[in-house]
Order: sequence, then structure tokens, then C-alpha cells
Amino acid sequence: MADVNTARLCSEIIHTHFGPLTAQVVSILLIRGRLPLPQIVRYTQLKPRTVRASILVLVQHNLLWHAKSDDETEVFEVNVDECLMRLRFGKAVFLARQLFGQAGGEIVQIVLDHGKLRLPEMLGLLRIYEHKAVAVYRGTVHKLVAGAYLKPSTTLSHVSPKDKQIKYEAEEKAKISGFPTAKELREAKQVAEARLKREEEEAEKAGLKRKTADQTIHRGRKRKIDESDEIAVDETVYFRVNFDKFNVHIRNNLIVDAARKRYNEGAATVLRGLLKITEDSQKNVSEIRSEPMSVPSIVVHLSEEDSLARGLILDEKRPSNATCIKEYLGMLSCGDNPTPTGKAASFVSFSSSKVQVEFDIVGRRLRRHVLESISKIVMMAGKDVRSLLTALAADSLISTQEVPKSADRNPTRTFYLWHVDQHKAFLAILGQVYKTLYNISMRRRAEQEVPEVKAVLEKRERSDVRQDESLLTRLERELIKEWEGKLQRLTALEMRVEETLYILKDLGVLGIDDD
Repeated sequence: MADVNTARLCSEIIHTHFGPLTAQVVSILLIRGRLPLPQIVRYTQLKPRTVRASILVLVQHNLLWHAKSDDETEVFEVNVDECLMRLRFGKAVFLARQLFGQAGGEIVQIVLDHGKLRLPEMLGLLRIYEHKAVAVYRGTVHKLVAGAYLKPSTTLSHVSPKDKQIKYEAEEKAKISGFPTAKELREAKQVAEARLKREEEEAEKAGLKRKTADQTIHRGRKRKIDESDEIAVDETVYFRVNFDKFNVHIRNNLIVDAARKRYNEGAATVLRGLLKITEDSQKNVSEIRSEPMSVPSIVVHLSEEDSLARGLILDEKRPSNATCIKEYLGMLSCGDNPTPTGKAASFVSFSSSKVQVEFDIVGRRLRRHVLESISKIVMMAGKDVRSLLTALAADSLISTQEVPKSADRNPTRTFYLWHVDQHKAFLAILGQVYKTLYNISMRRRAEQEVPEVKAVLEKRERSDVRQDESLLTRLERELIKEWEGKLQRLTALEMRVEETLYILKDLGVLGIDDD
């Protein structure tokens, strides 16, 4: 079950994308937890046919997990993370277009619109029939699958990872004879996690296969055939969008922006180059740091950058790029402050030969910045501070620690120290972020359902008005312009709030418990 703010936001997202009936099914599952089909029908009071159709749509779009309960009854559960990712559809399409061109953006968009698709279905829905265009789009799909931007959708992907891990742990514990020790339980958990990870890696390899003999084309005897030329996309496999890979690019852009704000454009350029070098090996945002890179490889990668020296003041009149890059690496690693404080403020770790981008350290700093952005440093009277402390404690942003002076823990002989429990504060802010996103969506829907606006929007959808917008009156065009302005402002606000959600939730997978 989800908390109130998460449930309301997810229900609103489903309402926006699929309509009120499907949103009603999701709302019941979020409030009551996993349920079988008969109970969903009972609680929603909808027709069984309608509930069954809603469930099929939600499963197709990867929004429901289904599993067998203890009595072999099939139950359904909402995939909350997948639902929240629908707020990031626009960013995924934009990044795909940046990385793979117009074809990449169209392919990702059509897969998002349909949940999961096979290669022939993608080409058919995009209406790609011309031979050269088909070759271009097939090649783009191959790049998306090989780069893990699209991943295979298998039977295992419709089962909750928690269910699979619990099952595997139970199987490992059953192998233990006698009463298990803490070490044996820990080892059973590690074996179960390794097995789950291995299954996921094997499932992701199902999207590509070797070409058959009649598909392999030899263009010349002397030409060495590249191994990648013999690999093709399996046309029988359904593919879905892998948000983990797109989240990596969002994280990298945030890190580069943070370096630009703290230092200058030159430091951001060097850091962007470091992230680009190891981009293929970055699979998800749970990685603590990047793969190690050598300084010569960094210099070669940034050899064409001619503006690095502008952000530095050096004794040399025309310093080489290698010199500038080493200076920037020293800045980004806080080489002048070899203390825990300096390490906590760094972007990279820089030794004599290897460089690594510290994702965990930067993520912690971004989350802390979100928390500190709501605070101000002021001098106030004690009577005013007490009321503010009470209000902050009520919102779970600060906590108290009791320090008794006697063994009886008498309140009159106890010190109460105020402190910030960051994990608790992050969860409180995250709940407010969910609430804000819900309010933005509700405001957008309310603005759209104003009778005058709704009538004009429906008129604009008519085929004759689409061909000739002059059929709209001046007042109607002004009304549409005003509505589009409100929609643009609400979308911009939603993007800013969703970035905060990304920092707190997605970048919080590491270290949130011990911040």
C-alpha cells in the first residue's frame, strides 16, 4: 500500500493518461494493497468486463505486477515507480532525440505510447515502409537496444522483484540444516540477491541475436567483418523503455550543472567529458562512482576543446589542454583541501593516474541542498524560536533527542536537544513534493474543464477547424492563447518540482539511511 500523497498522485497520473475508470482501479489497489480480480470488482463497483479491460491496459503499460498468492489466486499490485516515471516521458523522448536523432525520439515515443512493442510493430505504427527509411529505423532500434535504452519485456518483468527475492531467500534458507545463524541468513540473502541480478542480466540479453546465414552480407573478401554487424534485433521480443538508462543522463546533466554553478563553464566541460567517456558502462543511478579513467584518455577526448584556458589564471600565456585539464581535475577533486570536508565537497576523486566521478558524494550534496534551501539563518528571540521549532517538528523536518540527567528519566531533569534527522526530513519533503505535483495536475485539469475553454478545445479538434483555424473567432483564438499560456506555466512548474522529486527519490537510493 502507498501513503496518501503517493496514492493521490499516482491515481491522478493514471486518470490523465487512461481516464477515470482505470484510475479508480489503481486507486483501490493503492489504498488496499494487492488484490485478486473479484475483490477489485467488488471495491470499485464496476462491471467485471470494465475492470478486466483496465487491468489488461495497465499490465500492457507495465503499471501492474501480478503474482500468485499462497492459495494460488492471482493478485495484482501497482508498480508505483513505473507510474511516477510517466512524469518523465517528455524528458525520455527529448534525450532519445538528442542522442539518436529524430528516429530515436519517434521510436521511444511510440514505445511509451503503447507500453511494449516488437520491432515490426514499431515500424508499422510509425508507418515506415520505404526501404532506406526502414534500414535507418532498424539501425536506430539496434542502437537503443544495444545501449540498454530499450530492454526486453519478459514474464519475469511482470513479477514484483520483492516477491522474487523473498522466494529465493526462502529457498536458500530451506537448504540450511538446523537453526540458522546470523551469518547464514546474511549469506542466504546475498545469494538470493545475486540470483535475482543474474536473472535480470540474462533477460536483458534476449533482445539481440546473431543473424542467420542468409541475413549476413559480405561486401568484400578483404574487409574484416565487425562482430556487431552480425548481431540483429530479435523481432519476436517485446521491448519497453528502460528508464534507468535515461535517469543516468538526467543525473549526469544535474552534476554538470552543479559544477557550472560552483566553478565555471570550463569545469563543467571537463566533467561532461569525464561522464561521456564512461557513459556506456553507466547502467543505473545506484552506482557509487564511475569506472576509473586515465588522464591521457581524458586529454585525448577533450583535445578539441579550445575554451578551457578561459576559466583559469595561469602563469603560462598559452597553456596546453593537458595542463588545463589537470588544473580542473584538481579543482573538481578539491585537491587543495585533503580533509573530510574537502572530500564531501568534491565531484571527482583524482589520484596520480586514475580519475573517477563520485556519484554518491554529489547525490548526497544535491539532496542536502534541497533540505537547506528551505532554511534561513537569522537571529531571533527565544519565544519566537520555540513556536517555529514546534512547527518544524510537526512537519518532521527536525527531531528531538532526550538526554536524561537521572536514571528515572524525569522530564524536569532531562535535556531536549534539537537535531535534523535527514532521512526523516527527506521523506517529509518527498511527501510534500508528491502533494505539490498532484495539485499541479488537478489545477491543469480544472483549467481545461472550464466550460468556455472545453468548448473551444473541442471545436479546435474538428477536422475542418484543423485544416483552417480561421474558422475560430477572435475571442476563441484569444481564449486558446490564454489557455496555452497557463498550460505552459504549469508544465514549467511541474518540471521544476519533478526535478526535486528526482533528486530526493532517484538519487536517494544510496546513502539515504546514513546521511
